[in-house]
Amino acid sequence: MNLYRGCTHGCIYCDSRSDVYNMDHDFEDIEVKQNALELLKKELLKRPKAMIGTGAMTDPYIPLEKHLQYVRKSLELIYRYGFGFTCITKSDLILRDLDLLKKINEKTRVVVQMTLTTADDELCKILEPNVAPTSRRVEVLKKLNEENIPTIVWLCPILPYINDTAKNINSIIDYCIDANVKGILCYNMGVTLRDGDREYFYEKLDEHFPGLKNKYIREFGNKYSINSSDNQKLMNIFRYRTKEHGILNNFDEIYNFLYHFPQKSVQSTLI
Repeated sequence: MNLYRGCTHGCIYCDSRSDVYNMDHDFEDIEVKQNALELLKKELLKRPKAMIGTGAMTDPYIPLEKHLQYVRKSLELIYRYGFGFTCITKSDLILRDLDLLKKINEKTRVVVQMTLTTADDELCKILEPNVAPTSRRVEVLKKLNEENIPTIVWLCPILPYINDTAKNINSIIDYCIDANVKGILCYNMGVTLRDGDREYFYEKLDEHFPGLKNKYIREFGNKYSINSSDNQKLMNIFRYRTKEHGILNNFDEIYNFLYHFPQKSVQSTLI
């Protein structure tokens, strides 16, 4: 389900800015789908029980959610009709809804997905300026673990010459081990860039990393998928350490875990 379109987190690498998504206004100008809750209720009434997820183009817990509470109201519907829930976020605002997440998890199932890109909070403020810093996100992961809500971490994007270091990858994995995450998703140590997204990213490189834009242009041109020169070494670290600590790192296994819905009788109260 997509409740909002656009985002105010300000992440410098965000693919959702890309022209292919045909957004005809500023990305920070949030579209609110005012009939989303009505549509969700109609769908829940007619569909078989399953995990309900939020779209990946917009973080469901943008600051506007504090006031509109569309996600919270959606969770109330999901709980009432006996569905499960998963989402991807970088925000600690999800803890506001911990009471509902616990109720859903007791009745069916919840999995929370959290993105981590850098272990350095100061760098995080540059890459993801308007969102909870990494250290706070790790606190959220730990709190969810204490409440028996499983978590998955997205280790991406890894930006060449910025956060593509063994120290960073090891530190993030240390955080994940400490927070007892179930799995870590990492396709490659790199980033994707395309028209719309690329221009914004380069503007921020000029602002925060002078000279790096020209290095990107020389080395990568207009490639869509850009990998770190240390991609293989960093992926080996990722695979070895996750396997060593029993953390899922296989795409199929993680997606099966995310969307598995328990086959048990669920009592629903329809209104």
